Amino acid sequence: MNPTVSIIVPVYNAERTLRRCIDSILNQEYTDFELLLVNDGSTDHSGAICEEYAARDSRVQVFHKENTGVSATRNLALDRAAGTYLQFLDSDDWITPDATRSLVRAMESGSCDMVVSDFYRVVGERLSQKGHIDRDGLLTREEYAACMMENPADFYYGVLWNKLYRRSIVEAHHLRMNTDITWCEDFMFNLEYIRWAETFRAIQLPIYYYVKTKGSLASQSLNLSQAMKMKRLVFSDYHRFYKSVLDEEEYEKCRLKVYGFLLEAAGDGSVPPAILPSSQKLGNERIQVSPYVLEGEGVLYNAFLERKLLDRCLETGALKHDLALSDAKVLLALREMHFQPTRREAADFAGLPRSTFARSLQKLTSRGILKITEVRRGKEQVRRMDITFSDAAAPVLEDLETARLDYASARLACLLPEELEQYNRMAEKIQAHIREIL
Repeated sequence: MNPTVSIIVPVYNAERTLRRCIDSILNQEYTDFELLLVNDGSTDHSGAICEEYAARDSRVQVFHKENTGVSATRNLALDRAAGTYLQFLDSDDWITPDATRSLVRAMESGSCDMVVSDFYRVVGERLSQKGHIDRDGLLTREEYAACMMENPADFYYGVLWNKLYRRSIVEAHHLRMNTDITWCEDFMFNLEYIRWAETFRAIQLPIYYYVKTKGSLASQSLNLSQAMKMKRLVFSDYHRFYKSVLDEEEYEKCRLKVYGFLLEAAGDGSVPPAILPSSQKLGNERIQVSPYVLEGEGVLYNAFLERKLLDRCLETGALKHDLALSDAKVLLALREMHFQPTRREAADFAGLPRSTFARSLQKLTSRGILKITEVRRGKEQVRRMDITFSDAAAPVLEDLETARLDYASARLACLLPEELEQYNRMAEKIQAHIREIL
């Protein structure tokens, strides 16, 4: 049976970073994939590392070839791929544990043809989040092309690695990387793909760590004449793309923006210096668990692990909607409390300090997600919260419900059906007993 996703990684002299890249793929929460590692004539130990992983995991396939460049390397992988969808990585980068699952879920929830995500730009030990489209829901070809026209040279649109593609479209039109050019070949592939795709979706979730390396083409300093010469090589395809996507009247309106591509500089974002509040240290951007804690035993260890697993699942939904983890916990708590709680009760239920709870509550109300009216019940002296979720809360709550189901699924995935049935009976009995005690 063919895998759902084919993950393609071209490899060339990447022994320093290759293990980190492969480990991030094999540790994905989504497991129905094949990993195609194509060794492009490496002269270091990259080929041996690839073979080592193939021997350990049946999902890994390794291909060795003479050094002919990244485009020909990706093309070989495309010829061998069997998945419904295509995902790309570069060997010096890595992905978050929820990356493939998030891409596939976005692709299938809207039956779209391409998903594009935010990413992290990494320089040394610091990073920043990079995105461009903040619209939720499906986009038509014309709408996606209009977004791209605003900043066509941005990595967000040009690269392969923050996107998911349908292999059926690639094969139906035999789309391949152009081996005759060494600049903008990713962008040219994307333009051809977009011509045949119909619907698109952007997710505001950073799932990819792009490492700025001195040796990469993107980091080379090019003078204006060199840049213009290379851009003219691809501008004819770019120009033809918009002529085919837009009708004549719309094209005339946008002609200046289309030609603006010639003056745009390739952009991959920037990482603020450490002294600025917006700067972020690598390792602090996602839920982290110390490996020493994972080895512990005891009642607090068990409670900690349960909480961290839930945090990881909730974090995906929170990041997608530009919320903090504490905001997601507050929303989940308020939705699950089927009575009018006091602020103290709600903060305690969410497992948050009252100050953190108050800040999240203020943020959620200011964004129009919640409406809270203070009420008194009977002769009680305390004020309780009458909570109303707005229409803006619906997509957030939907993603938090998905996160809750992911948590339950991940937590019990190791149980057989008969074991799961027995566990559920025992868990209900234990919970009823705890209620009696408390």
